[in-house]
Amino acid sequence: MTGGVSVESDRVPVRIIVLGATGSIGQSLADLIERNPEKFDVVALVANQNAAALAEMALRLNASAAVLASPDKHRELEERLHSSSIKVSSGDAAVMEAVEQEADLVVGAIVGAAGLKPTMAAIKPGRRIALANKECLVCAGDLFMERIRQTGAELLPMDSEHNAIFQVFEADQAHQIEKVILTASGGPFRTFSVEEMENVTPQQALKHPNWEMGSRITIDSATMMNKGFEVIEASHLFPVEHHQLEVLVHPQSTIHGLVQYKDGSLLAQMGSPDMRTPIAHCLSFPERMEVPVKRLNLAELGTLTFEAPDLKRFPALRLALEAMKSGDRASAALNAADEVAVEAFLRGRIGFLDISAAIEAVLENLTSSGSLSSFTDVEEVLDLDSEARRKASEWINSRCA
Repeated sequence: MTGGVSVESDRVPVRIIVLGATGSIGQSLADLIERNPEKFDVVALVANQNAAALAEMALRLNASAAVLASPDKHRELEERLHSSSIKVSSGDAAVMEAVEQEADLVVGAIVGAAGLKPTMAAIKPGRRIALANKECLVCAGDLFMERIRQTGAELLPMDSEHNAIFQVFEADQAHQIEKVILTASGGPFRTFSVEEMENVTPQQALKHPNWEMGSRITIDSATMMNKGFEVIEASHLFPVEHHQLEVLVHPQSTIHGLVQYKDGSLLAQMGSPDMRTPIAHCLSFPERMEVPVKRLNLAELGTLTFEAPDLKRFPALRLALEAMKSGDRASAALNAADEVAVEAFLRGRIGFLDISAAIEAVLENLTSSGSLSSFTDVEEVLDLDSEARRKASEWINSRCA
């Protein structure tokens, strides 16, 4: 998408490295690879600390290497794979060594800021990067995209909304585009009043109406912060101005992204809410591969509804839009503070509305202290991430006290 060199569609098998193999993205991706074993050569699978899941996946996919970021589970992984020829390693150095292996496609799906360094290191000339880690663009978008441009690597968005937009975004007609629209389900509290949201529990917030996701992203969907992160990502992925990016609440999660052109055409990508569709699009691009997802039946669906987002009831989205305009440091602080606040909410330490309040307090503190200048390298990103987390924890502790 951005950059130059494509992996030829007729190259079989495609050599692939998966960062974040045991997460939800990795599991869906493994299902597709297992259905098409002749098309892929799994060079390395990298996970954080789930040795059991990594070993099982490595055996299923006949991977050459299995790598854990956490050295604590090295022995367990070794024991589970002792009768195979799969190379086992662990630790940060092993992760970085894995991304140095020869590969055509690298899937960046490590959750959190931990994915920054290895995904950035994976960007090399001639490679295709299928990106599912939001921190790479939310926290370090300028640095990441500059690396893509310098190397001429090809970047494909694997997140469902960004992949949807990519499918209907005519890159050679970017100057003819009026706006890009990301859709949001509205989450479980779409119709709740502010008063009702004051008393919601983590159990309620974890019940997303359409998608099955990890706990943090599910809470972020409930606050609409996740949609804010996606807008920030889109500002880096697509050659449009901030004012050309919009959010539209669409409860059915059938239309995943839209692009409005100057001639009045509004192009939309539609499909059942199943992550295997965008993952498959990235795996086989520019071709299409067969995916066993439920086909969309519009007659059966009957009605699609839309509404504008309410920034007063969902201030997290407002904070994200403001951070996007301020730059990478603001959005990196936004992300770090959000992760700490969401964890505190899940543990019952703060209320649902306190999540946004904590984030806003951290952003105001960092802005007043002059800590939101631009980044020059990844280490600065990680330093600010730590500082924002510390300030969020301080705010939460004072709130609890």
